[in-house]
Amino acid sequence: MASSDSDSQSKIVHGDAGYILEDVPHFTDYILNLHTYPNPLRSNPAYSVVKQYFVHMDDTVPQKVVVHKDGPRGVHFRRAGPRQKVYFRSDDVHACIVTCGGLCPGLNTVIREIVCGLSYMYGVNKVLGIDGGYRGFYSKNTITLTPKVVNDIHKRGGTILGTSRGGHDTSKIVDSIQDRGINQVYIIGGDGTQRGATVIYEEVRRRGLKVAIAGIPKTIDNDIPVIDKSFGFDTAVEEAQRAINAAHVEAESIENGIGVVKLMGRYSGFIAMYATLASRDVDCCLIPESPFYLEGKGGLFEFIEKRLKENGHMVIVIAEGAGQDLLTESMQDMDQKDASGNKLLQDVGLWISHKIKDHFARKDKIAINLKYIDPTYMIRAIPSNASDNVYCTLLAQSAVHGAMAGYTGFTVGLVNGRHTYIPFNRINERQNKVVITDRMWARLLSSTNQPSFLSPKDLDEAKKAEQPPSQLLEESNCNDIGEAEKKENTFSQLLQGDNFKDEQQSENHADNGIETKN
Repeated sequence: MASSDSDSQSKIVHGDAGYILEDVPHFTDYILNLHTYPNPLRSNPAYSVVKQYFVHMDDTVPQKVVVHKDGPRGVHFRRAGPRQKVYFRSDDVHACIVTCGGLCPGLNTVIREIVCGLSYMYGVNKVLGIDGGYRGFYSKNTITLTPKVVNDIHKRGGTILGTSRGGHDTSKIVDSIQDRGINQVYIIGGDGTQRGATVIYEEVRRRGLKVAIAGIPKTIDNDIPVIDKSFGFDTAVEEAQRAINAAHVEAESIENGIGVVKLMGRYSGFIAMYATLASRDVDCCLIPESPFYLEGKGGLFEFIEKRLKENGHMVIVIAEGAGQDLLTESMQDMDQKDASGNKLLQDVGLWISHKIKDHFARKDKIAINLKYIDPTYMIRAIPSNASDNVYCTLLAQSAVHGAMAGYTGFTVGLVNGRHTYIPFNRINERQNKVVITDRMWARLLSSTNQPSFLSPKDLDEAKKAEQPPSQLLEESNCNDIGEAEKKENTFSQLLQGDNFKDEQQSENHADNGIETKN
């Protein structure tokens, strides 16, 4: 027996055995007597050989795949894909696409696939590109988009539509949508952009407009919650290898060489962590989630001295948001924000490079040679790699299917390997961060053989804090970190690399028919 409750942003459906569906809004929630039409895919040659090309109305995807046999079924999201009935005739669709915020590999691929998906799958011929982000709705010209116009844009970095931060004026934006006769809006951007999309959806609903608002989440830092990962992340990790390799070559080629590489990660250190694990040339990785200190026993300077004595060189990777609390000289600037509401961070890579140089300048015994590399804008500006191109294609097509089926106020995303429709409020509720009490961070520490830099007090606080799960990591889907530690291992053991027993337990569970996520 199912029951439900809803508001303007999400619909919660409760089912048997602790089943919860966090559904997304639909036109029928606020518009009565809507006409439906047969899905044009019924006669599409590309889909004629597909055994089951329409998603069943009851198909949902669980947020957690690692569960206990007696536990509740948990939270689910609506599965993305084409439906048997659509709420638009192809000739009536007037769609628009807008990109907001910073650049990210894959933006042009998403634009291309939205245009081609609308045209090739649904026969839609009227698609506009909004020039220059949100403010382009009311202050700039539009760009007519056709499959021919977007044919090869996926081979280029950036966005052909242009982008900007801020400029969100809800009333002006919705007025423009209404005046232009637009009835499908595809919004590509990060958490701030998706918050803006939420407000646009609410205003559209308040006015009773039949306009689908669909979001495609974009953040190169991978800091959007719920979804497995964001597009452009794989490309960023791959391209970061070039910078790390350059730093390693420089450091290795000279006595006491130190290579410092600053990577993106304002609040989340996923790029730094995965680039470090992939590289194997990194001696120390510093991220925002894990505090560190410079001076004294067990500090960064002591570790650098130790590693230089052992190997004669070292490579440090630091995320842009790491160590911001240590930049006391510039604390007066820490409250400044950009147009998107993000804190303006100090250049921690340049700062830590100067600190390391100053420290060793006071020590006559060791003369160092330090090279600092900041590949941030090189990484942001490149085209997406093959993996991200495929991912962008599926995200775009899922958004098109959802809008045509009458869903609105949703964002698309991969959850446990399945494409889903997620309510805006779930995307905006928090940021996805590296969980330093998770085994993946312990694997990094054992890979680099670096200390944790955590004091006993920091360690206790990290254990006690109820940290949200990280979708990208293996055993992070447990909501209760403390309970997981009781059943598996302690964090101090993990820091020593003693995680083999847990791995064997996971294998034993798999042999006994209990699914584990690898």
